[in-house]
Amino acid sequence: MANDSLEEKPLAPAAARRLAIIDEAAPSPKLKAEEHRWRHGTCIKCCGCVSALLLVLAVIILVLAFTVCHVKDPVLKMESVNINGLDGITNLTGGAPAKNLTVVVGVAVRNPNAASFRFSNASTAVYYDGVVVGEGRNPPGVAKARRTLHMNITVYVMVDIILGVSSLSEDLRSGVLPVRSYTEVPGKVKILKIVKKHAVVKMNCTMNVNIETHRIQDQDCKRTVSF
Repeated sequence: MANDSLEEKPLAPAAARRLAIIDEAAPSPKLKAEEHRWRHGTCIKCCGCVSALLLVLAVIILVLAFTVCHVKDPVLKMESVNINGLDGITNLTGGAPAKNLTVVVGVAVRNPNAASFRFSNASTAVYYDGVVVGEGRNPPGVAKARRTLHMNITVYVMVDIILGVSSLSEDLRSGVLPVRSYTEVPGKVKILKIVKKHAVVKMNCTMNVNIETHRIQDQDCKRTVSF
């Protein structure tokens, strides 16, 4: 019979069929190379983006460090001095000298920082012939960012101590009283709740008080800031 004359081809084993399927599904070397290049390029792009981001952050930090976060020295300036009750000392022949002698010192605190400068009690001391003859304090305050705060410090002068200075009579005859003042303003600057610096602004001034006009002349002030 015709069917008997045809040779039946045996089927391939199952293992061979599985190997053939795996070989057909496996990517070619060309596809592997392209996939490797794609992964390599993606990795380079990611590294580049991260590096660029870190560089931008570093630049921002540097800019903040040299601008906003850089703490500058507050500036203290004596604007005016008003003396009340000086006649009680100069008119020694007219009876007992006045006990009430006050010096009102006008002080300006300039804050060049991008944050407020908060200070505690500002104090001023007045010296005559090296002796402390008066002291005064001002309540705590705030110098706003890049603003100037004006305040008056009232110094109460101890007349009895002035009258005990040996050079008083000679200075009264010359018409000029040489005095010195020392003002101290302790405070702190806090920027972005991160940078906090304590500062003490100090000012030493020498001046001459004109007895006739009750005005200050030849004033010379030196300022220092310590952190």
